[in-house]
Amino acid sequence: ISTEGDLVIGGLFPIHEKGVGSEDCGKINEHRGIQRLEAMLFALDEINKDPSILPGVRLGAHILDTCSKDTYALEQSLDFVRASLTRVDGSEHICPDGSYAVHDDVPTAITGVIGGSYSDVSIQV
Repeated sequence: ISTEGDLVIGGLFPIHEKGVGSEDCGKINEHRGIQRLEAMLFALDEINKDPSILPGVRLGAHILDTCSKDTYALEQSLDFVRASLTRVDGSEHICPDGSYAVHDDVPTAITGVIGGSYSDVSIQV
């Protein structure tokens, strides 16, 4: 789940339980996963609605599922790292007409991360 913002906060939540056998993800984890996901989105909405909290700044989110599994969470969290490493400085790329290049396909850098819910997941991340 992703929402736009001036600052984007990452979230790692166990939306699914651990999978069985070779499956990474199992059934939906309503209490530990969905509730925490909804709580984060609600908090961001409340902050964004009140201009006195962060004037002129809109918070966004990029939330990933850990599937309650440390190795899967590590794979997912690499998405956050990739976004930070692939930031492109637009001033370095000037078009023939003198305008600056616009990079629409560059992932948004994550400002911080909330989660994981389990310590073995947090240690991996």
